[in-house]
Amino acid sequence: MEQQRKRLIGVVTSDKMDKTVVVLVERQYRHPLYKKVVRSSKKYLAHDEENACRVGDRVVILESRPYSRRKRWVVSEILERAA
Repeated sequence: MEQQRKRLIGVVTSDKMDKTVVVLVERQYRHPLYKKVVRSSKKYLAHDEENACRVGDRVVILESRPYSRRKRWVVSEILERAA
């Protein structure tokens, strides 16, 4: 049985590299002690084979094989284009 791949939704913050985009993924969680909602963000390098993504696009990235030292995600679809 094939293992389910991790799936994240984020916003493209940089498309300056060839076939690579930087995706900012924000998440919210409740602090275990103080019960306040905390927002945290992390940047992921994702493989974009057709160079289709532009800055501001909302995209879905999937976990994949390592493409380079930091690039372990691939863009699966563009949810909405930047205005």
